[in-house]
Amino acid sequence: MAIEGARILCLIPQTGFDPTEAAVPFSVLSSTEHGAVFTFAVPRTDHTADGSGSRTGPPPTAACCDPIMITGASLGLLRWSMRADKNGRDAYAHLEASQLLEPANTISYEQALARVEDFEGLLLPGGHCQDMLPYLESAVCHRIVAAFDAKPARNVIAAVCHGVVLAGRAGILKGRRVTALEWWQESLAHNLTRLWKGNYYKTYPDRSVESEVTAACGEFVHGPKGFGRDTPDAPGFCVVDRNLVTFRWPGDCYTGAAKFAGMIAAARATPLRVPSPSAAPVATAATPPSS
Repeated sequence: MAIEGARILCLIPQTGFDPTEAAVPFSVLSSTEHGAVFTFAVPRTDHTADGSGSRTGPPPTAACCDPIMITGASLGLLRWSMRADKNGRDAYAHLEASQLLEPANTISYEQALARVEDFEGLLLPGGHCQDMLPYLESAVCHRIVAAFDAKPARNVIAAVCHGVVLAGRAGILKGRRVTALEWWQESLAHNLTRLWKGNYYKTYPDRSVESEVTAACGEFVHGPKGFGRDTPDAPGFCVVDRNLVTFRWPGDCYTGAAKFAGMIAAARATPLRVPSPSAAPVATAATPPSS
C-alpha cells in the first residue's frame, strides 16, 4: 500500500459539515487498500487557561455532521434526492463507528496548527448550513492551510465544495485552476427550498461559492452538468493543480478521494520533487452517471 500509515488531517466544524464530503474520503483513504490514518480537528479548547491540562465543565460532545443531510428531515419530497445517498450515509456510519469524532480523539484547531509537520495530507470538507461559519472564518484554519501549502513537495491538499472557500481565504488559490460548488448547483438547491428553509442552502446570502472562489483563484473550472453522483466505479469530476485537488460537491467525492490518495502516493515516491509553477494542471472529468 503506497500510502499505508500516511497521516491525514481533516479540519471540520463542531457541527454542520457535509457527511459525504468528510466520510467518503475518510473511507477511501483509510480502507485496507490504502491504510491512511486520520485525525480530525475541531474548534474547541481542551485545557484550562492556566495550562494545567485539566478539562473544565462537561466534556465536549462528539463532532457531528449536518443531520438533515443524513435524514432528509424538513426537506419534504426532496429528501430522497437532496440528502446523502446510500454510499454517503454508509460512509458516515463507518466514520462514526471509528470513534474518531469523539472528543477524546479529536484535536483543536490550535493543536493542529502546532502539529502541521506531522501530516502528509489535508482534507477540507464542505457543508452549507450556518454551523459552517466558525470553520470557514477561522483565522487558525487559514493559518493551517497556508502552512500546509508552504511545503508542496511533501504535502497534498484536497478541498471540496465550501472547503475550497476556506482554501481561498488562506491565500493558496492565487494563480491556480480549481473547481468548487458551482453557481447553478447552489442556486438550484436554494431556490427549491427557500420557501420553507430560508437560506439553509445559502451560507452567505450576498455571494455564491463560485463567485468567491473565482475572485481568489487563477481560473475557475466548470464540470459537466448533471445530478448523478459518482461511485467507486463511476467517475465524477475534479481538478488537480500542483499539490491541490479540488472537487465540487458530494457527487464527486469518490473521484476526488481516489485522486487525493494517488497524489499522496506520488509525493511519497518522490519526496524531494520540486513542483514547477508552470506545470500544466489536470482536470479529470467524466459524464456523471444517470440518476
